[in-house]
Amino acid sequence: MTDGIRDRVRSAVHDAARSAGRTYERARREFNEGQSSRLDLPRDDDGNARIVCRRYAERRAVRVDGQGRPECFDAGHPDCEGCAEDVRDGRVETW
Repeated sequence: MTDGIRDRVRSAVHDAARSAGRTYERARREFNEGQSSRLDLPRDDDGNARIVCRRYAERRAVRVDGQGRPECFDAGHPDCEGCAEDVRDGRVETW
């Protein structure tokens, strides 16, 4: 195989891999957004869930991922773990 052909094949494989990566990331993001939108929570004009933070006892408008975790979620903190569980179960305090 000549160097020119080898370079074209390498470039084509590289381009295909990048395209597949972008497609995967877009699908993952859309899936997570779809999962969070199915949670029945009040939303602000930007689509953020309006919840009351259990850890700091304050109102927050935050994105919620597909696993029911608010973007302010701190793994391992008992209040955050309980909040995420309440979001998933649909019993989180809202405003």
